[in-house]
Amino acid sequence: MRGEQGVLVAEQSPAVTSPTAGKHAASRAMRPGRVIGCRIDETTLLIIGLGRVTAGNAVVVIGDDHADTRSAFVSEWRLAAPSPRARHGFAALLPTGDAHPRITTIRFGDEEPGAQFIFAPRLASAEEAAALVLESAGSQSAAVIDGLVDVLMAGNITRHRLLTITQLLRAARASDGFVELIGESHNGVTFLQGWSSGMAPGSCRVAVVGDVTPMVAECGIAVFPRPDAPDGASGFVSLLNANQATRALDIESLVFRGRAGWRHTAVHPKKRIAGPLETPEHIRSILLRTHASPDVLLSLRAAANSFEGKETVSSLPYPVRMGIDNAFEADGGNLLASGWLYDPDGHVATVRLRRHNTAARLDECWTRFDRPDVTDSFNEQQHFAPSLRGEQHTHGFIAQAQLPSDDPDVPVYFELTLRDLRRAFLPVKPTRVSARSATLRQIGAIDPTNCALPAIVDAQIVPFLKKSGRSAPVIDTILDVGRFDEESSPPIVIGAGESEEDIAPLLALLALDPETRRAPIAIAMPAEHFRRQTTRIRELARFYRLSVRLVSVKGTGDGCDMLEAGTQALTCETVVSLSASLIPHGTGWYGKLVATTATLKGSVVSPVLAYDDHSIRWAGSWIEEDNGDRPVVGRYTGYPLKAVTDMTLTRIAAASLVCCIMPRNALLRAGGFSGGYLGAHEKGLDLGLRLNLLGIESYVLPSVQMWGCDEARDGGSPAVAALAEEIDRKIFKSQWSPVLGIKKHLEKRPA
Repeated sequence: MRGEQGVLVAEQSPAVTSPTAGKHAASRAMRPGRVIGCRIDETTLLIIGLGRVTAGNAVVVIGDDHADTRSAFVSEWRLAAPSPRARHGFAALLPTGDAHPRITTIRFGDEEPGAQFIFAPRLASAEEAAALVLESAGSQSAAVIDGLVDVLMAGNITRHRLLTITQLLRAARASDGFVELIGESHNGVTFLQGWSSGMAPGSCRVAVVGDVTPMVAECGIAVFPRPDAPDGASGFVSLLNANQATRALDIESLVFRGRAGWRHTAVHPKKRIAGPLETPEHIRSILLRTHASPDVLLSLRAAANSFEGKETVSSLPYPVRMGIDNAFEADGGNLLASGWLYDPDGHVATVRLRRHNTAARLDECWTRFDRPDVTDSFNEQQHFAPSLRGEQHTHGFIAQAQLPSDDPDVPVYFELTLRDLRRAFLPVKPTRVSARSATLRQIGAIDPTNCALPAIVDAQIVPFLKKSGRSAPVIDTILDVGRFDEESSPPIVIGAGESEEDIAPLLALLALDPETRRAPIAIAMPAEHFRRQTTRIRELARFYRLSVRLVSVKGTGDGCDMLEAGTQALTCETVVSLSASLIPHGTGWYGKLVATTATLKGSVVSPVLAYDDHSIRWAGSWIEEDNGDRPVVGRYTGYPLKAVTDMTLTRIAAASLVCCIMPRNALLRAGGFSGGYLGAHEKGLDLGLRLNLLGIESYVLPSVQMWGCDEARDGGSPAVAALAEEIDRKIFKSQWSPVLGIKKHLEKRPA
């Protein structure tokens, strides 16, 4: 071994020089006693040298530090042109990490005497390294590089490593064929079609090279005759379970394990990219000519029967039909769909809602209910009549699902898989609305006497609302009337929601009160109302000599959202919120609130809310530990006003945000109003409790009263309004009962 290893010698010593090394040919000469390194990736180095080193896994000692030992894979060959000084060559894969710049010598074998080599100071490129192996190993070079790639592909595949492997295979003349067509799909599978000599039908290990996340996977290959391909080559098709980040345009080539080892197949410069709606037709056009294992053919047949943007349920040869009544999509891909599925004989195995490569299985979690109208409609169709079974009418369904919403243009569709494994599709275009609007429209379409209504609420509506993200109000336009000085006194923020369009009477009452006539007033309203009411409100403000800031808010929203938007349009320290549905019970209320909060810095103070019959609507909210159905109660609701006449300023669990004085930044600190409620009561109570948890104390001031009726809920009928209240109570209870129980327990513990 020592005889072959030699020492560093002069330039005229026998050497193997890369023919492609160009101007670096002299420095790329392989000499006995010296090794040349090539960086594979950040953690691996390829070492090439002349000398006798035992093939397989070998121990390598780095430098003079005998403690620095590593395990390397070694491939060894007999030189094509041996000399007295060197009859063998070798290539080793050495794990180095960032330590390579400090390597000056290496020794194979952990005991003396070992094969010691001096490390060349300059690294070689992958092309130079492959050329050195090719020239040195001659006919053995293909097997050598193939063995090296085998080891590299078994490790952690990085993009750098994969690019280096590609360069090695190209330099070793292991390129084979082209990929001519890349087909995208809705379920994340990429279809590849081209020609190759090395690909064989069956399972094949494939790596995708390009501007993509590195991946290596077992891939099913099917081949077919290609008269236009070179001799010995055939056409191939494959389905690649691509990474979610992989796009057809990012794929540059493939590295695969073929009949005779690892090969590289480039993507043709004139490749064709087929979209998800076109790919199934391409697969069908070639399917009957392909040859492969049964499992590969089955996967190709399934891909050929993929979604093409068309409804195919009605073409099924079975009594299976489907229709969609409503499909709504809120923020974050939160979907709520209702419709019917007619399947009296039970042919359908699964029902999924899909977008791109993500699916939500509905038949395991949807709520079914009777739809006798569907049964009646199919009774008149003779070819469906023999399949009817008794009086089964549970064809209706409602389901909520979560799908990605990154690309709104990606189609959404239902996928029905039958028990014989065939699939059918029904495209749907969800209406994009807020979760609140979607819920109100959906429950308004359900018969209040439907026996499935409690299950629909608990299993579909409540989870749908709880998953809905918060949609913060967006200010569109701000318009000042008169000199708006918000620093002179706390501004009054009036929130005019969708149901409070006419605020002229409230402005008149504010103008009659000497205190509020001088206070700055911010009025926030939906953009639609703003366009209709701006001129009139400006005239009223000028007539009453009020200082008014008009705030237009994009999108629909209730009074709570408008109060939040109006507060955002200000920069002062303290604000007085006032819902447009309330009117003051006399004058002087503004001054009392301002004077009270002057002694309670950083707190929220609310007046008592009353009905016009002088009964109490709200006089504070308290945590009720023993009331499981209502964890927070208003103890005086329904009592006459005189029941709280003698009460003084009282600490409560949560203030009423529809009318209060509070720090302007309190809403920002609490994250604003929640988007998961249908009405303002629980929505305001939710925010009031969050303020309490932040340490912002709440009080009720009984000496100030506001009059107003209960909120007017959207949805029309009293039955829908009652159902909306029930839904809000369920959501509030599920979110706050655990929190309030712990809080009450901690308050009772002795100090």
